[in-house]
Amino acid sequence: MKSRTDTLHLFGNEFSVRKEGEGKGATTEKLKRLDFRTELREKILLLCRLKYGRIWEDPVKGHKVGVLDATKLEDIKKIIGNEKTGLVINDPPYNVVVGNAITSNLFKITLEEYLDFSEKWAKNAIAVMDKDAHLYVWMGADYRDNLQPLPDFIILTRKFKELKPKNFITMRNQRGYGTQKNWMWVRQELLYYVKGNPDFNVDAEYTDIPKILRGYYKEVKGKITENLERSKSRYIRAGNVWVDVQQVFYRMEENVPGCYAQKPLKAIERIMLSGSNEKDIVADFFAHSGTTLIAGERLKRKVYTFDIDPIFAEITIRRLEHFRKTGKTGWQWQNPFPEIEKQIEGYKWI
Repeated sequence: MKSRTDTLHLFGNEFSVRKEGEGKGATTEKLKRLDFRTELREKILLLCRLKYGRIWEDPVKGHKVGVLDATKLEDIKKIIGNEKTGLVINDPPYNVVVGNAITSNLFKITLEEYLDFSEKWAKNAIAVMDKDAHLYVWMGADYRDNLQPLPDFIILTRKFKELKPKNFITMRNQRGYGTQKNWMWVRQELLYYVKGNPDFNVDAEYTDIPKILRGYYKEVKGKITENLERSKSRYIRAGNVWVDVQQVFYRMEENVPGCYAQKPLKAIERIMLSGSNEKDIVADFFAHSGTTLIAGERLKRKVYTFDIDPIFAEITIRRLEHFRKTGKTGWQWQNPFPEIEKQIEGYKWI
């Protein structure tokens, strides 16, 4: 008998939970973090269709995926050419050690080196942005290292007169990490800048977040009322604190095994809806799990994205192909690289 799967909905995010006792091993990811596994990476690299400097062009919708360096303008020009984008969504490495290990993808370098890296890719982003454009940057803060690089990156952006800080968004995760001697860390920070005066679609802010807080008392026709009474809507605008977005983890359909800390599809789609229109070009310099590409495919935007790691570029392409074939936004408990399924069996994860 096939195991059954219950589909749950939490704040608009869909994920599946196996019935207890069914689907033995179903909650074990078939592919662990790829940035940790040198031997496994070598096997997967053989499956990657792109090498450094190469670009894959989607014959259906015109998306582009490359293996390129975000710090090199000549690389950016290879994929974007003379076109301009009205929206850039970047999720660079945070310079924060995750999982007590330093890897090529989640590296830890000196703050000076990291800021030099950040200045180069930010300058390149500005170069390909239209005269009126949006820039979103996910950025981490390491409390064990003076909260760097978040405050340092913010100060760095003052160098760019073309950019104007617009907002500081916090995404509130449902899951988090912490110790017994600190508040649990359940937030991710998103910086929002603009170049020029781009349009903003305020309708994208309206969400399925239920009203949960009372307050803002006001006298109406001699009666003291609060905000829940005065408004006809059951929901609130997202504002700059996103409490309705579920952190991606292995039980969710959109999960991409092997990719650590991928961004939620709902968050990227919210950004796209607020700052772009159908058929617009959206750029992403750090493709990773390919979320921006999937969001663009679903919302009819053209996405130009790349990653310096051929494996993540390959995952990005495969995720699009998988979505078109199955309608699923990720692999959940499956493996993006079924060709090495037998090789993974018995592999000792460390």
